[in-house]
Amino acid sequence: MTLEKNTRVHAFGDDALGDLDSVGVAAAIASGAISAREAAEAAIARAERVNPELNAIQHPDFERGLAAAEQPTEGLLAGVPTFVKDNTDFAGLPTDQGSLAVKSVAAPAHAPFTDQFLSAGLTVLGKSTMPEFGFNATTEYATLPPTRNPWNTAYSAGASSGGAAALVASGVVPIAHANDGGGSIRIPAAACGLVGLKPTRGRVVPAAEAAKLPVDIVSNGVVTRTVRDTAHFMAATQAYRPATKLKPLGLVEGPSERRLRIGMILDSVTGKPTDEDTRTAVLATADLLGSLGHEVVEVPLPVDKAFMEDFKHYWGLLAFSTQHFGRKVMGPGFDKTLTDPLTRGLARRFVRQAWRTPTAIRGLKRSEIRYRAAFADVDVIVSPTLAYATPELGFLSPAVEFPVMFERLVQYAAFTPLNNAAGGPAISLPLGRSSADLPIGVHFSADHGDEQTLLELAYELEAAQPFAKIQS
Repeated sequence: MTLEKNTRVHAFGDDALGDLDSVGVAAAIASGAISAREAAEAAIARAERVNPELNAIQHPDFERGLAAAEQPTEGLLAGVPTFVKDNTDFAGLPTDQGSLAVKSVAAPAHAPFTDQFLSAGLTVLGKSTMPEFGFNATTEYATLPPTRNPWNTAYSAGASSGGAAALVASGVVPIAHANDGGGSIRIPAAACGLVGLKPTRGRVVPAAEAAKLPVDIVSNGVVTRTVRDTAHFMAATQAYRPATKLKPLGLVEGPSERRLRIGMILDSVTGKPTDEDTRTAVLATADLLGSLGHEVVEVPLPVDKAFMEDFKHYWGLLAFSTQHFGRKVMGPGFDKTLTDPLTRGLARRFVRQAWRTPTAIRGLKRSEIRYRAAFADVDVIVSPTLAYATPELGFLSPAVEFPVMFERLVQYAAFTPLNNAAGGPAISLPLGRSSADLPIGVHFSADHGDEQTLLELAYELEAAQPFAKIQS
């Protein structure tokens, strides 16, 4: 069935998954109310129902998923169906990086993080879509159909974990793998009305490519519909491999009685004001925080415009490295003539300013000092996740002329990159609505290792203002 665009699309129904979150599904499996196979079968039926419209699955792996569900592994989320993002190796499935330039060859083994991800007991049903190499903030392509937002299919699902967010928001699965190199967990969470936590650098097993980066900006995690799902997943990661250099993080199960001093930031380093819908959402959240007994004070940005210039240059460095050394990194089947206009435009931009590279890298490394200093007088910082409400498909498409598209992209995703460069944790919560009736994410940051405070606060806000449900 082909649906008209600008419709709401979801798969919730009266099946084994119902409207349960991951913790609920795992409990139903543990009690014998449903089996892991029944959960997987329901997720597959849901995927087959809505994916033709959403285009969120890169590689289905349903038969192997069903076989795995016959004997689910132990874990906090044992038997819960899920998907892995297309930039992370899962043995037996290709890792296409969202790009036509990458030869589609099955990975021989799991990536290191994949084993940590699976330690929660999850059942993988395939790979989710992403934009080419994760460079964009929308899951769109120059020549292929986009991944669509389940809340309104005329709009972007965000990126780079856009497929994961679309699958979770539409109810195909309650949890999906995501990762974040500049906002790629938090941006699609904001666009699709989900919880998206980017952990502290070093909290989870590093991404496979992290050791080769001069600044490790990538963190792995998940997108979910409830705070407790994210909390349980994070607890599972720490049971598998605790982050010994950070404050211990166990299972966070609810809000704290501790009242916080919360700094508020409304506008980004670009100098362009945040749009009215987003500003209203953040101010309303500040009022809610105040009503709950927290103190909210306006604080200055921890970094200046030089930071954004450094991050843009680093973005270009990654694109240049991919474009010119892709055969070495991704295998001899890599064809640089097939990369999209955004990758090529970023690479060209880097070449013109290559001399800035040492300065940019030093600037990004110094951002950690400035970021951490921002928490000397506050416990948490609240801000927009994105500078403006989710755009319609096409606005950030790589087919748009590069200078125009890149300027739009920088303005849109101006709040999230600091946490990647500085390494601090951050969470996006679906606390606002746009004038187009789409979710708006509100962003919360904390000092290194303090995911517990973010999760406790998220629980409190979720209880005080329950997150909108797509099926309502």
